[in-house]
Amino acid sequence: MSLIQNRAAVAPLQRYFSYSADPAPDGVPSVADMVAKLRPEVPLHCVRPAVITAAASAFVQSFNGEVLYAVKCNPEPAVLRAIWAGGVRHFDCASIAEVTLVRRLFAGAAIHFMHPVKSRAAIRDAWILNGVRDFVFDSEDELAKILAEIGKPEAAELDALPGLFVRLALPKSGAVIDLSSKFGADFETAVALLRAARPQAGKLGLAFHVGSQCMDPLAWREAMALAGAVIRRAGVQVDIIDVGGGFPVAYPDITPPPLGAFMAEIDAAFDLLHLPNTKLWAEPGRALVAGGGSVVVQVQLRKGNMLYVNDGVYGSLADAGALGFRFPVRAIRAADAYADAPDMAFSLFGPTCDSTDVMHGPFMLPNNVREGDWIEIGQLGAYGSSLRTAFNGFDQAILAEVRDAAMLETSGYEADAQAAPAAVTKLPFAYPRAA
Repeated sequence: MSLIQNRAAVAPLQRYFSYSADPAPDGVPSVADMVAKLRPEVPLHCVRPAVITAAASAFVQSFNGEVLYAVKCNPEPAVLRAIWAGGVRHFDCASIAEVTLVRRLFAGAAIHFMHPVKSRAAIRDAWILNGVRDFVFDSEDELAKILAEIGKPEAAELDALPGLFVRLALPKSGAVIDLSSKFGADFETAVALLRAARPQAGKLGLAFHVGSQCMDPLAWREAMALAGAVIRRAGVQVDIIDVGGGFPVAYPDITPPPLGAFMAEIDAAFDLLHLPNTKLWAEPGRALVAGGGSVVVQVQLRKGNMLYVNDGVYGSLADAGALGFRFPVRAIRAADAYADAPDMAFSLFGPTCDSTDVMHGPFMLPNNVREGDWIEIGQLGAYGSSLRTAFNGFDQAILAEVRDAAMLETSGYEADAQAAPAAVTKLPFAYPRAA
């Protein structure tokens, strides 16, 4: 008997559908409703579909090209459906698992395999079983691998030319996370790859990524100028320039420029290239979903200004650990419990036995917060659920769809809020307050 077993790294999020405690007219509860009903002792992930749909719609309306949602950011089906409702029909996938998920949910979706390094099996399954036609690469070896796998007899019968995209490396920018240190071809290599791929491509593209949570709109202008120089040197027709993701969102200590500032720089830089037969693509992730998710944790112990809670860096709060992200927070208890309580700065310990499971924040909460209270942590629609692990066995969680507004808003990403379902309501949050 085989000893090999397939298991998910993380237990699936359990859904809680039953709701009967004075629901809203549309049947969608609030976060406070869910906490009062469930009194959850495991993390409660709250998805705000209307917020996600509004952000997706605003981005689609603002960007002069095709919008590809970066599935890695949050692959939860409820999130993907909200993205689809916002008008997004293209999906940037990085694995065959993501490809399969999107194809199962949306038969008519356009799926693009935008990971620069892929297994041969993943290429074959994407091409043959899932109708994926676009692949990115940043080396001769990866291009050869793609062409070899889609050219095999069982794949070649599909009689189609692939979309081939060269990933261009960029100089370091002011982004929180640099992505060119791992992926991307340098200038001369990108030129050679464009020339090599052109005869094999149904469409040829040049892709770049300025880095995650990039606050400087000029980074896209500079990247576009470099892409234009590569295209001119290559001397071949490039059908698509993919400007990647990295569009930033608000956090308690971060206020990014409005969405329009980034779009203006992209449009102006693209116009300067004088490529009338070339189209634009973008791959936003965080920008579409960050405000559409939160997690409610429970305080299990308090020691001074340290709160021990039931989620942490091995769960949905990875970015609050090593990267030091601060997130908006509010305490949830009886309505009058915090009426006269001033805020103080807290740090959080997660539930695992690892002492590095710590989130220094600071997180501003009432000074009388205590064991048994709940804390909602916002702006976790991006990477909050997708980075969960099963470490130490703390992998249980509940998911609910709620009607609440985002705990923080990013200028421009709510431009289409009136078009979103009426369930989006702005509640009078007492928290977060400025530190």
